[in-house]
Amino acid sequence: MEIISLAEAGIQKEIPEPFDTLKENAKIKAQTIHQLSGGENCFSEDTGLEVDALGGEPGVHSARYAGEPVSAENNIRKLLRALADSTNRRARFITLICLILEGREYFFEGRCEGQILRSPAGTEGFGYDPVFLPDGSHKSFAELNAEEKNKFSHRRKAADLLIAYLKTRLIQ
Repeated sequence: MEIISLAEAGIQKEIPEPFDTLKENAKIKAQTIHQLSGGENCFSEDTGLEVDALGGEPGVHSARYAGEPVSAENNIRKLLRALADSTNRRARFITLICLILEGREYFFEGRCEGQILRSPAGTEGFGYDPVFLPDGSHKSFAELNAEEKNKFSHRRKAADLLIAYLKTRLIQ
């Protein structure tokens, strides 16, 4: 099995994320890639940050929480303002991967529970990493190196489930 990027597959199209759930967005992206690649096996993902005190926001709109143009700094500022008076800072990153294999769809979910810090810490990573403290760590995602972050990572958890599934299929 060989994994190639969208660019290597000749797919340059911006794939919209029009739905209200991570699962639906991951699915439409995978279906679009499947169609544009002539029916090749493929997978895609969608990821969001859910904050309890904000009723699950920014959720599926995490990347564009503060509007266009997309800006991690603006998203973080908006998030911290929204939580300014909140003592409940529980949050989680969720990644949903949709695999299309031999025409069938499969889903794999990874979660990382944690809390939102009161101010950014660290310079590594991207997005909300400077304000997300994963459970079991005393460092924000942005203070962890890649190896440390992978111990907690929602994307890693979802990818591990995908890989485990593919291994079972390859062994059969």
